[in-house]
Parts: sequence; C-alpha cells; structure tokens
Amino acid sequence: MTTLRPLKRFVTEHNAQGKAVFSKQIDEDLAMNELKQLPLQGSSLPAKMGLGYATNEFPAKLAGAKDVKTYEGYLKKGPGISIDNGTVFRFLDFPPGSISEMHRTKSLDYGVVIEGSVVAGLDSGETRVLHRGDSCVQRATNHDWKNASDTEWARVMFVLLDTEPDWDSSEGNFRNE
Repeated sequence: MTTLRPLKRFVTEHNAQGKAVFSKQIDEDLAMNELKQLPLQGSSLPAKMGLGYATNEFPAKLAGAKDVKTYEGYLKKGPGISIDNGTVFRFLDFPPGSISEMHRTKSLDYGVVIEGSVVAGLDSGETRVLHRGDSCVQRATNHDWKNASDTEWARVMFVLLDTEPDWDSSEGNFRNE
C-alpha cells in the first residue's frame, strides 16, 4: 500500500582476520510491518514500522556478537517504544493524512525525516513542519506526529536512548536539578 521504497539495513562485524565485513547473520532487507498498536487518526491505513537495530544495554557489548543476538530476539518479539538502559533504531512510515495520538516516551529521541513532510506537535499547542532531512530532538516531552500530506506517505527514522526521568511521579512535578 505504501509508495515508499523498501529499506535495506547493513550490519558490520569482523572476520577471523580482524577485517571489517558485512554480517551475513542479519537479513539486509528491513521488513516494514504494520503497526497496529500505534493509534492513528485521519487514515484508515496503518502505520508501518521497521526495527533497524536495538540493544538492551548501554554501552552495548559487541564481544561474542552479544548485541546481534539481542537484536535478533527483538526482531522476533519487538521491543516497547524504548528499552531501559538500551537503544532503539527504527523507521516509521505514516500514511497520508494520519496523525498519531499525543504520547510521551521516557527516552531521548532523535527523529529525522527521510521522505515526505511531518508536523511535530507538542501538548502546548506549538508545532513545527519538518521536511526531508530535518530533525527533531524529543526530550521525553508530550508530542504527536502528523503526516503533512493528504496524498503521500512520510517516513521518519528514530533513534531512542534511555534517560533518567525528569518527572517525579510521587511529587507530580518536574525535577529541576
């Protein structure tokens, strides 16, 4: 249903001689799966998500391909939005005219528009239009994403890093340390 091109993901490793090579352990075709758990308004089409990579510790431990094994596990049973003490690298394809619900992650999110244009909305009512190549750094704030086009798909690449929360739920306010 999407008009966006299929994605490839290339993972590197070392061979027995210590030379950098492309891994044959991970399929280079990045599957974009329907993301039914992401509620969208404005479209009957579902968003699509591809998991480019994920780790469950930071810094990641590369010895023995521990990180690759972790990622393979997440390919079978995806991670949540973010991973405690870990990292998530993903792509989201938004159907024309769609908008996500307002949500807040407990992560530091780097978002880069790959195709199309999206509107980043904040719970204060502020918005910014991001075009191909533009980026947004979400610092655990309430936000939503809207595909700015009613006819074309949009693709955004995200890297999510775990953070120490800035919100004290017991006090009901932000920490100002």
